[in-house]
Formats: sequence, C-alpha cells, structure tokens
Amino acid sequence: MDIEALFSVKDKVVLVTGGSRGIGEMIATGFVQAGAKVYISSRSSKACDETAAKLNALGPGQCIPLPADLQSLDQIKELVSELSKRETSLDVLVNNAGATWGAPIDEYPEFAFQKVMNLNVTRIFSLTQALLPLLRTNATRENPSRVINIGSVAGENVPNFEAYAYSASKAGIAHLSRHLAGRLGREFILVNTIAPGSFPSKMIAETWRKNKEAYLARNPLGRIGTPEDIAGTCLYLSSRAGNYTNGATIVIDGGSTHSSSRL
Repeated sequence: MDIEALFSVKDKVVLVTGGSRGIGEMIATGFVQAGAKVYISSRSSKACDETAAKLNALGPGQCIPLPADLQSLDQIKELVSELSKRETSLDVLVNNAGATWGAPIDEYPEFAFQKVMNLNVTRIFSLTQALLPLLRTNATRENPSRVINIGSVAGENVPNFEAYAYSASKAGIAHLSRHLAGRLGREFILVNTIAPGSFPSKMIAETWRKNKEAYLARNPLGRIGTPEDIAGTCLYLSSRAGNYTNGATIVIDGGSTHSSSRL
C-alpha cells in the first residue's frame, strides 16, 4: 500500500467557497500545500486576492481567486461560467460559505432567517447542481469526484445560543448531503459533511473572547480546532483514502458534543 499516494490530492482541481478567511482559508491552505490547484471564492474581491497571494507564496500548489456573492443565483451562474472557461473538470467542491444570525426568539427577524437558510442550504444545492457537468467529467469508480459540505456541531446537537436559522440550516445541509450522496454516488460523485466544533474564525471571535474558559472546560482535549484538523479531514475525504466514504457526517470537535460538561 502506497501511503503517500493514498492521501494525495496533487494536481486535483478544487473550489472552496468562503475560502478567503476562517475555516475556508484553512481548507484552501491545506489543499494548496498538498499540491492542488485551488480556486477560492467569497464576496470580497480584495480578500480573495490577498489570500490567493499568501497561499501562492506557500505553494507548491496554486490558488486562484474567483470572487462571488453566493447569496445571488446570478452570481453563482457567473462563478460557474468563469470556472468553466478555465477548467474542463472539477475534482473537489468544498461548500464552506455560510452565514449566521443570533437573536432572542421573540425578536428573531424573518429576513435574517431567510438569509441564513438561503446561503447555508439553498445556495449549496444551487452551486452543486450548477457544477455537476464539471464534477461528472473525470468521475470514475476508481477516482470519484467529491463534494464536501461544511456543516456544524450546531446541526448535530441543540446549541446553547439563540441562532435558530443557523442550527436548522446546518442540520438541513447534513441531511441534504445524505440525499445527494445516494443519488450522485451512482455517478461516482461522493458527498459528505464535515461538522466542525470551535475553530478560530471571525464568526466565533466575540463569543470566544467572552467564553474562552467555558469552551476549553467542556472540550475533553482542552483546546479548539487547528487548521491541520479541518484541512486534514478534507484531504482524507478528497484522496484515495476516502473513496468509500459517502453520505457521512464527520464531527471534528475534540469530543465536545459527547462531554458531560457540554453547556
């Protein structure tokens, strides 16, 4: 067994949405450092350019910015059109772009619920659907294409914060992934979900600042996630090592969801 080849993603073509910061940047970094050709997308053209420049300096893979606001179906179409001009196939799609909103239940706004559900669920389906021609091109039983949807532990357990649309959307995307896995697996496109716990990102920065000790106390490992943790899981799912993993939800939270001290 060739262990290096088992986990290799060298020269694969990858798209990471929300790839300019946070967990998306961690994932993109892992693929670039593993020798893949990585496209990153986010709303901010400036952020995409800056992250791409940083990752290209790391190498040995490549990072290309393709900014788009994925709330918009028209911009999804433009993103797919631009990618299709540059590539005839796509090996890995990482649906990471997402939004959250927190508010007490009596004040939770309708527009916020719709916004979060749209980006976190509807547009993941929209983008995956639009990219199927590229995902199908090189997909074989021996070398399937991959779709990795980034969920959350908030979709696996009821969270202790009032972000109703976020938790519902993350539970929804895990089930959508299972449904897609059953349908697309027969075309050799594998669909899986990663449900991260706490990772250093802008989304949790304020909560982390206020509740750091509580987070650490309820984690059996006494820490939050690192770039290696999330990137390594994506590399496994995208390599030969993950060829028989389809429809799974992989929780990476250090065991927090199973801790007796979970808040």
